[in-house]
Order: sequence, then structure tokens, then C-alpha cells
Amino acid sequence: MNVTWAELQPEFDSITRRVVWAVVTTVDTRGRPRSRILHPIWDGHVGWIATSPRSLKAKHIAANPYVAVAYWDQQHEQVYAECRASWDDSLERKQWLWELFKTTPPPLGYDPGMLWAGGPADPTFGALRLDPFRVEVSRLSEVMTGKPPRIWRPSHG
Repeated sequence: MNVTWAELQPEFDSITRRVVWAVVTTVDTRGRPRSRILHPIWDGHVGWIATSPRSLKAKHIAANPYVAVAYWDQQHEQVYAECRASWDDSLERKQWLWELFKTTPPPLGYDPGMLWAGGPADPTFGALRLDPFRVEVSRLSEVMTGKPPRIWRPSHG
């Protein structure tokens, strides 16, 4: 069922902020999927990941910028976001993301200084932006009763 972002966002935020960690899948340079656990934070419908621009995932994204982001919990509440990933290398954006993680209460927020001693200017600290072209939210309890997943696409508001 297609919905607007305003309709989907409360459920999306509830699940992503509670689950915190997501499986993020890239496509490697040989066309094979590669998954890992990452810690996105969402600003509306734009996701951000603090991660190294020198990582294997960075090489994958350079070759194919499309990623799948999946959240799941024991209650079978799911969020799937299919996104285009891109790096924002500006110091201003990296400072903004650093402060966003640092000032957001745990478990969603954390002190990035634990991982990047050089602060936002550390060459291994990167701001990976996620722009979804499709977001799906569903609950197994609802699917079992015939309620379809809620799907948002940017063209739907």
C-alpha cells in the first residue's frame, strides 16, 4: 500500500530508533551482494552513516551506489530502505554528523570520538548519505491478517 512520508514516518522512526543496527548490503565489484551491520541515523527520510571512506564498502559504493538497508526485530517489525548512497566530504557535513551522533541519546547516539580520535577532520571519518527511492514498513502480525506493507517512494510525497 503506497503511503506518504508523513503517514510512514512515525512507524519508520519507531522501528529504526528502537532497533538501531541495520544490515546494509552493497554490491561488490564482481556483482555479488555483501552485507554488514551498520548504525544509520535518519534525518527525516535521509539516512546518514558515520563510517570510513577508505573501507571495502566505499569501494563497492564507488562501483555501484545502490544499497539495501534492513531493520528487523524479535517482534518481526521490519523496515527496508532501498537507497542511493553517496559521500558528503565537506567538513561542515562531517561536523554536523559528528554532533548529531554525539548529542542524540543512546542507544541511537554515541560518541564518535571512541572510533575516530582525530574528530570530524579525521581522514578515516566519513559521512555516508542514504537517499531512499523505496521504503517499506511491515509487521508480521499485520501481514498475517492480510494488511499489506506500507511503501513510500519520493514520488508519493
